[in-house]
Amino acid sequence: MTTGLSKFWLPRVRKFAAWSRTEQLLLLEASLFLGLARLAIMVLPFRRIAPHLGQYMAVSPEEIDQENSTELRGIAQAIDTAGRHLPWECKCLVQAMAAKVMLRRRRIPCTLYLGLAKDQSRNLQAHAWLRSGRLILTGRNGMETYTVVATFA
Repeated sequence: MTTGLSKFWLPRVRKFAAWSRTEQLLLLEASLFLGLARLAIMVLPFRRIAPHLGQYMAVSPEEIDQENSTELRGIAQAIDTAGRHLPWECKCLVQAMAAKVMLRRRRIPCTLYLGLAKDQSRNLQAHAWLRSGRLILTGRNGMETYTVVATFA
Protein backbone atom coordinates (compact mmCIF):
# COMPACT_ATOMS: atom_id res chain seq x y z
CA MET A 1 0.00 0.00 0.00
CA THR A 2 1.35 3.42 -0.97
CA THR A 3 0.97 6.37 1.38
CA GLY A 4 0.11 9.87 0.18
CA LEU A 5 3.62 11.03 1.00
CA SER A 6 5.31 8.37 -1.11
CA LYS A 7 2.88 9.08 -3.98
CA PHE A 8 4.11 12.66 -3.82
CA TRP A 9 7.87 12.05 -3.48
CA LEU A 10 8.50 8.81 -5.36
CA PRO A 11 7.93 10.23 -8.88
CA ARG A 12 10.12 13.24 -8.05
CA VAL A 13 12.94 11.07 -6.74
CA ARG A 14 12.77 8.87 -9.83
CA LYS A 15 12.83 11.90 -12.12
CA PHE A 16 15.80 13.39 -10.21
CA ALA A 17 17.66 10.06 -10.44
CA ALA A 18 17.16 10.00 -14.22
CA TRP A 19 18.87 13.38 -14.66
CA SER A 20 22.54 13.67 -15.49
CA ARG A 21 25.03 14.27 -12.67
CA THR A 22 25.52 17.85 -13.93
CA GLU A 23 21.77 18.55 -13.80
CA GLN A 24 21.50 17.05 -10.33
CA LEU A 25 24.35 19.18 -9.00
CA LEU A 26 22.91 22.33 -10.58
CA LEU A 27 19.53 21.63 -8.99
CA LEU A 28 21.13 21.09 -5.57
CA GLU A 29 23.20 24.26 -5.95
CA ALA A 30 20.12 26.23 -7.00
CA SER A 31 18.18 24.89 -4.01
CA LEU A 32 20.96 25.92 -1.63
CA PHE A 33 21.23 29.46 -3.00
CA LEU A 34 17.46 29.89 -3.19
CA GLY A 35 17.29 28.99 0.49
CA LEU A 36 20.10 31.37 1.42
CA ALA A 37 18.57 34.20 -0.65
CA ARG A 38 15.17 33.65 0.97
CA LEU A 39 16.74 33.68 4.42
CA ALA A 40 18.69 36.86 3.66
CA ILE A 41 15.53 38.64 2.49
CA MET A 42 13.66 37.52 5.60
CA VAL A 43 16.27 38.64 8.15
CA LEU A 44 18.19 41.52 6.57
CA PRO A 45 17.06 44.94 5.39
CA PHE A 46 17.60 45.42 1.66
CA ARG A 47 20.22 48.13 2.29
CA ARG A 48 22.41 45.39 3.81
CA ILE A 49 21.83 43.00 0.89
CA ALA A 50 22.27 45.52 -1.96
CA PRO A 51 26.09 45.93 -1.70
CA HIS A 52 26.46 42.17 -2.29
CA LEU A 53 24.43 42.26 -5.51
CA GLY A 54 27.07 44.10 -7.50
CA GLN A 55 27.83 47.63 -8.60
CA TYR A 56 24.74 49.83 -8.26
CA MET A 57 23.28 51.22 -11.54
CA ALA A 58 25.82 49.32 -13.64
CA VAL A 59 24.95 46.88 -16.42
CA SER A 60 26.82 43.97 -17.89
CA PRO A 61 27.52 43.67 -21.64
CA GLU A 62 24.79 42.22 -23.83
CA GLU A 63 27.31 40.18 -25.79
CA ILE A 64 28.56 37.09 -24.01
CA ASP A 65 30.73 34.15 -24.87
CA GLN A 66 28.66 31.57 -26.81
CA GLU A 67 30.17 28.75 -24.77
CA ASN A 68 28.30 30.09 -21.70
CA SER A 69 24.92 29.80 -23.44
CA THR A 70 24.31 26.15 -22.50
CA GLU A 71 25.43 26.73 -18.92
CA LEU A 72 23.17 29.79 -18.60
CA ARG A 73 20.15 27.80 -19.78
CA GLY A 74 20.99 25.02 -17.32
CA ILE A 75 21.20 27.48 -14.44
CA ALA A 76 17.91 29.14 -15.46
CA GLN A 77 16.22 25.75 -15.61
CA ALA A 78 17.65 24.68 -12.24
CA ILE A 79 16.46 27.90 -10.57
CA ASP A 80 13.00 27.53 -12.09
CA THR A 81 12.67 23.84 -11.20
CA ALA A 82 13.97 24.20 -7.65
CA GLY A 83 11.88 27.34 -7.08
CA ARG A 84 8.68 25.49 -8.00
CA HIS A 85 9.37 22.50 -5.76
CA LEU A 86 10.95 23.91 -2.61
CA PRO A 87 8.75 24.19 0.49
CA TRP A 88 9.39 27.93 0.84
CA GLU A 89 8.38 30.84 -1.37
CA CYS A 90 10.83 31.63 -4.17
CA LYS A 91 9.59 34.84 -5.74
CA CYS A 92 11.38 36.89 -8.35
CA LEU A 93 13.96 38.60 -6.11
CA VAL A 94 14.94 35.32 -4.43
CA GLN A 95 15.37 33.67 -7.84
CA ALA A 96 17.36 36.57 -9.28
CA MET A 97 19.67 36.71 -6.26
CA ALA A 98 20.28 32.94 -6.27
CA ALA A 99 21.01 32.86 -10.01
CA LYS A 100 23.33 35.87 -9.65
CA VAL A 101 25.39 34.02 -7.04
CA MET A 102 25.57 30.96 -9.29
CA LEU A 103 26.81 33.11 -12.19
CA ARG A 104 29.28 35.00 -9.99
CA ARG A 105 30.81 31.67 -8.94
CA ARG A 106 31.37 30.90 -12.63
CA ARG A 107 32.63 34.42 -13.41
CA ILE A 108 29.82 34.98 -15.91
CA PRO A 109 28.74 38.64 -16.11
CA CYS A 110 25.10 39.45 -15.43
CA THR A 111 22.79 42.25 -14.35
CA LEU A 112 20.06 42.09 -11.73
CA TYR A 113 17.20 44.51 -12.49
CA LEU A 114 14.66 45.91 -10.04
CA GLY A 115 11.50 47.41 -11.50
CA LEU A 116 8.32 49.10 -10.32
CA ALA A 117 4.86 49.37 -11.87
CA LYS A 118 1.34 50.26 -10.78
CA ASP A 119 -1.46 47.70 -11.07
CA GLN A 120 -5.10 48.46 -12.02
CA SER A 121 -5.82 49.61 -8.46
CA ARG A 122 -2.86 52.02 -8.66
CA ASN A 123 -0.93 49.97 -6.09
CA LEU A 124 2.82 49.81 -6.53
CA GLN A 125 4.19 46.44 -7.64
CA ALA A 126 7.84 45.39 -7.65
CA HIS A 127 9.64 42.86 -9.81
CA ALA A 128 13.19 41.56 -10.22
CA TRP A 129 14.86 39.76 -13.10
CA LEU A 130 18.34 38.65 -14.08
CA ARG A 131 19.97 39.05 -17.48
CA SER A 132 23.23 37.62 -18.77
CA GLY A 133 24.12 38.66 -22.28
CA ARG A 134 20.78 38.84 -24.06
CA LEU A 135 19.31 35.92 -22.12
CA ILE A 136 16.82 36.60 -19.31
CA LEU A 137 17.46 33.86 -16.76
CA THR A 138 14.80 34.72 -14.18
CA GLY A 139 11.74 36.95 -13.99
CA ARG A 140 11.02 37.12 -17.72
CA ASN A 141 7.21 37.10 -17.32
CA GLY A 142 5.89 40.66 -17.27
CA MET A 143 9.27 42.35 -16.98
CA GLU A 144 8.50 44.67 -19.89
CA THR A 145 5.66 46.30 -17.91
CA TYR A 146 8.03 47.46 -15.16
CA THR A 147 10.10 50.62 -15.05
CA VAL A 148 13.70 49.85 -14.10
CA VAL A 149 14.61 51.69 -10.90
CA ALA A 150 17.88 49.96 -10.07
CA THR A 151 20.45 47.64 -11.63
CA PHE A 152 23.30 45.69 -10.09
CA ALA A 153 26.14 44.29 -12.22
